[in-house]
Amino acid sequence: CCVSGTIAAVAGGAVGAVALAPVALGAVGFTSAGIAAGSYAASMMSAAAVANGGGVLAGGMVAVLQSAGAAGLSGAATAAVGGVGAAAGAGLKLLAGVIRK
Repeated sequence: CCVSGTIAAVAGGAVGAVALAPVALGAVGFTSAGIAAGSYAASMMSAAAVANGGGVLAGGMVAVLQSAGAAGLSGAATAAVGGVGAAAGAGLKLLAGVIRK
């Protein structure tokens, strides 16, 4: 019961996070066609450019997110997102157990 429920929560969190990451990136404006005008991503890019004297830092947060939005998540990024999703799934399972008591 408890172990299988926890495993399901961890697996569901990991799979859900990996599946939804591209959707979330597109929703905030990091698209395969570039950063969408007027989006949250455009605001991030503008702030990054101002902070860096007019250019966006290669390898910075905006560049990494745009790369993921354009080409999808790399293997390492998929593993990281899956790990965060798994932790979130486990945390939600634990929280649900505490609330039910």
